[in-house]
Amino acid sequence: MTTSNSSSSENFNGNSDSKTGATRFLLTQFELVAAISIFCVLSLGLICIYWTMPAAEYQFIKVPRSIEEIQFVKDHLANYTKDYTAQVILGYCATYIFMQTFMIPGTIFMSLLAGALFGVARGLILVLFNATAGASSCYFLSKLIGRPIAFYLWPEKLRFFRAEVAKRRENLLNYMLFLRITPTLPNTFINVASPIVDVPYYMFFIATFFGLIPAAYVTVRAGLALGELRSLGDLYDIKTIATLFFIGIISIIPTVVNRNRKTS
Repeated sequence: MTTSNSSSSENFNGNSDSKTGATRFLLTQFELVAAISIFCVLSLGLICIYWTMPAAEYQFIKVPRSIEEIQFVKDHLANYTKDYTAQVILGYCATYIFMQTFMIPGTIFMSLLAGALFGVARGLILVLFNATAGASSCYFLSKLIGRPIAFYLWPEKLRFFRAEVAKRRENLLNYMLFLRITPTLPNTFINVASPIVDVPYYMFFIATFFGLIPAAYVTVRAGLALGELRSLGDLYDIKTIATLFFIGIISIIPTVVNRNRKTS
């Protein structure tokens, strides 16, 4: 029994140099081939979607990287989106999920663009669908090859997350909801780390979909008033962050109540 625990602990602690004990970033040949293959297949699918879209000035179809670029894309694609709504939504979804799957920064700009192009209701539905689908893809990709990458990028944070998940195993859904609602841990880290610390997928899925609603609503709604945004910092002021934490605290009230009942 002791040998098993020791082996599991060594496994979790990642690959280490036998002389120094330092954690190394290392993918096996299978993991490397799998990662490259998945990336190439999804990239090819993304390219095919854009090639089959109706004729357009392709210099205007781009992933925005700033508030100014979102306004630029919106101004040039507004009429195109009205004429070819289904094709634009397909291209938008494919891009968002691709970025989320491979941890490519910039999905917050895509969320703002959803509000700017599609309005609050449709934009919110799109963002929740894509954020959940992309996070799920990242979850399963991490389950396949994520352990060495996670330990290379976030060794201490991963150990902390594992300990917190283990402590809250009985009320794990509430804890995951809290993490998704509040900016306590980055969403990218949660996507990659969850399968490694044995967060069940159904809990991950529920927490992701419902936990992202408040922040997604704030971001999509801000997309309607791009002229009022000077930077991303304007999205999450103290009042907004406090509101998110308040909602997050409500989500863990059942955990606190259950703990008090057991204590008494």
